[in-house]
Amino acid sequence: MPQPLSFVHPTPHSPWGTYLAQVDRVVPYLGHLARWVETLKRPKRALIVDIPIEMDDGRIEHFEGYRVQHNMSRGPGKGGVRYHPDVTLEEVMALSAWMSIKNAAVNLPYGGAKGGIRVDPKQLTHKELERMTRRYTSEIGLIIGPQQDIPAPDVNTNPQIMAWMMDTYSMNVGATATGVVTGKPIHLGGSLGRVKATGRGVFVTGREAARRLGLDLDGARVAVQGFGNVGSSAAELFGQAGSKLVAVQDHSGTIFNGDGLDIAALTQHVRQSGGVAGFSGAEVMAAEDFWDVDCDILVPAALEGQITVARALRLKARIVLEGANGPTLPDADDTLAERGVLVVPDVICNAGGVTVSYFEWVQDFSSFFWTEDEINVRLDKIMIGALKRIWDTADRHGITLRTATFAVACERILMAREERGLYP
Repeated sequence: MPQPLSFVHPTPHSPWGTYLAQVDRVVPYLGHLARWVETLKRPKRALIVDIPIEMDDGRIEHFEGYRVQHNMSRGPGKGGVRYHPDVTLEEVMALSAWMSIKNAAVNLPYGGAKGGIRVDPKQLTHKELERMTRRYTSEIGLIIGPQQDIPAPDVNTNPQIMAWMMDTYSMNVGATATGVVTGKPIHLGGSLGRVKATGRGVFVTGREAARRLGLDLDGARVAVQGFGNVGSSAAELFGQAGSKLVAVQDHSGTIFNGDGLDIAALTQHVRQSGGVAGFSGAEVMAAEDFWDVDCDILVPAALEGQITVARALRLKARIVLEGANGPTLPDADDTLAERGVLVVPDVICNAGGVTVSYFEWVQDFSSFFWTEDEINVRLDKIMIGALKRIWDTADRHGITLRTATFAVACERILMAREERGLYP
């Protein structure tokens, strides 16, 4: 059998190892397309770049950046860029692969890609951050473009960083190319509804899952890990549906209120202080106690690898909505399934962001922009339709939603690969 790429040695609990295990599980449902499955187990292209910049004090610092294009059989690459001190090539590979699955699961005309820089952006000044972003964009400019690969915001990146990326690419090609990135500021070709799109997708899929289980959202108890853009937006929408946010955990601490947290006040507190720690309307919990919270819905919206077997055995939630990418380890997935906990997997649950990114890309090409209500209606329709197709597949084969999502997505990717053939 062909071996994995030599520069990555995945372990079962590593991001790439988790992804490979997920692909292996779906092979029995691919029929004749299984002969192409190795296509999914190796990225099409992985670029590692050196990013030298001059710091404000005159020192020269070097940062390591990545852009990985996993599969582009269905269209140009699409996926975010994250700035984080723990970014590795293997992590970016896995994230790019999950983007391939995610885009195919909601039937967007994209392949999967992802990028990142190993850096703590909080340690950089505004000008240093701009210089690093522009140099990174120039270095990966060889492989990105509106019809090649379209970056977007991810962990620790935002519309300002996308504006710098768009401007740098545009200067290098000699023409304004708004479609080279998504998640831009509105007045630079960004889309209304993009900021809350991922959280909205989490809520919409959660609402559909609750209906399937007969769970009334009015009064349902929700716990959220990670209270950034995704977690806070999802919490806000669940609150509007009558649910109670009982616990939140982020990098700063863990808080609990059995009667329900004031979501608006908490959002304002996080905006001002940078984390949930110190919020007056809650009691402090130990970090590990978060996994024992009595709740109906759990939204892991932080980083990957959070739900281990040990934690899966302790969860009291009926539904897990994966707002983050890869938050549940494969063996923990089995544990949750055995316990009857429904997991709505990341590759469909958090696909709202890339769906509205697709809307932004389309609007940029046409220079015709939709209202936020139009965006939300289109988003809800796509998410509900995609989830129904996946649920039907799960029911037909008697498999989990994750395996069903991979079955639907991998079939679409490998069918495109087969029909395009091999060149030369």
